[in-house]
Amino acid sequence: MEVEAVEPRPRFAWMRRFRVPQAHFVAGNRLLLLRNGSQAFPEMLSAIDSAKRQVLLEMYWFDSDHVGRMFAEALLKAAARGVEVRVIYDAIGSLDADGAMFDELMAGGVKVLEFNPILPWRKRFRWARVSRRDHRKILVVDGCVGFTGGINIAAPWWPDDDSVEPWRDDMVRVEGPAVEGFVHLFENSWRTESGEELALFEPDLVGDLRMPEDRPVSVLGEAYFRNRQQIANAYLANMRTAERRIWITNSYFVPDRPVVKALIGAAQRGVDVRVLLPGEIDVKIVRYASQAVWGKLMRAGVKIYEWSGNVLHAKTAVIDGAWCTIGTFNLDHLSVFSNLEVNLSVRDPEFGEALEHSFLSDLERSREITRHNFAFRPLGERLLELVLYRFRKLM
Repeated sequence: MEVEAVEPRPRFAWMRRFRVPQAHFVAGNRLLLLRNGSQAFPEMLSAIDSAKRQVLLEMYWFDSDHVGRMFAEALLKAAARGVEVRVIYDAIGSLDADGAMFDELMAGGVKVLEFNPILPWRKRFRWARVSRRDHRKILVVDGCVGFTGGINIAAPWWPDDDSVEPWRDDMVRVEGPAVEGFVHLFENSWRTESGEELALFEPDLVGDLRMPEDRPVSVLGEAYFRNRQQIANAYLANMRTAERRIWITNSYFVPDRPVVKALIGAAQRGVDVRVLLPGEIDVKIVRYASQAVWGKLMRAGVKIYEWSGNVLHAKTAVIDGAWCTIGTFNLDHLSVFSNLEVNLSVRDPEFGEALEHSFLSDLERSREITRHNFAFRPLGERLLELVLYRFRKLM
C-alpha cells in the first residue's frame, strides 16, 4: 500500500525551489529508534553477522579506531562467507582513518569506493568536486534491513574509556519494503562514482523479513542535481502546516531564510516551536553562524535550548506528534545544496511518540537560551555572527 502526498502547482517559479514534495510513503515497515552508539552499533554489527547475500555500507566517517576495526572485522567475516560486501566512505569525513584498513578490506574481498578523493594523484580526483561530500550513513543487509541516522563509525559514539561521555546521536533500524529506498540511493552513488552496476535482487530471495505493521515510511535523499532538496522540501512542507508542535534537534543549525521564515510563521500562529542545539560543538564557527538567527527566532516565540552534555550530533524532528524525520540532514546550506544526504520520513503516531519522549528526555539535560541573557553577549561576538552567517554557504 502506498500513501502519497499531493503536490500543488506552484504559482510562481521561485516557489518551485521549496515545493511540497511528492514523497511516496510505503506501509508495512517495522522501526526501532536507537539512542547513541551503545544501542546502534550492536544492532548494526548483529545485522552484518546475519547477512546471507549482500551488505551495503555508505558512511561519511569510517574511522580505523577500535569501533572501525570492529566493523571492518565483521565485514571481512561476511565476505569470507561469500556475502557480497560493498563500502563507500567519504574522503574528507574519513581523512584520519588508516588507509591500511581499507586495503585489508579489499584484500579480503570487500569492494571499497572512496567518495570524491581529495589527493590529486588518486583515481577519480576532480578539483571541481572536492567540496562535494557524501554525508550519508547507510547500512543495508540483504535488502531487508536498513539503518540510517547521524551516527558515524567512529570512537566518539562509543568510547573505549568509560570516563568519556559518548556523543549524543540517533539511529533508526528499518525492516520492510522501505529499505529498497536505501538500496537505490547506494546503487546510484556506486554507479555514478565507479561506473559499475550494482547487483540488485528481490528481498524474498534471502527470506522475507517484512513485517505486517503499518508504519508508513519514505526514504528521502539529497542526491545528485536532478533529485536535490527532497529533505528540505519535506521539512518546510510540514513546518508550514504544523498546528501544535515543531520539535527539532539539529547539530549544525544554520538555516537559510525559508526555514527561518517557516519557523517564525509557525510560532506566530501559536505552534510550540522548540529547537535543541549543541552546547559543545566540534565545528566552532558553525555555532557563531547559527547564533545570527537566534534573536529573530526567539522574538517570534521560538524556544531555543542548548544541550549540556558532550557533543550533540543528532538530526531529528517531530511535528504534531505524527510526522517525524531522522537521518543525516542538517538545516544548513551544505545539506540543502551540496552534500549527499539521507533521511527517513515517517508518518506514524507511535514512532512520533518515541521521538517526542526522546526529545523531552534530552531537554532535561539542556538549558533554555533566554532573550535577556542572549541580548548581553559581547559586541565582537555579534559582529562575528553576522560575518560568518554571510559565509554560511562554505560551512
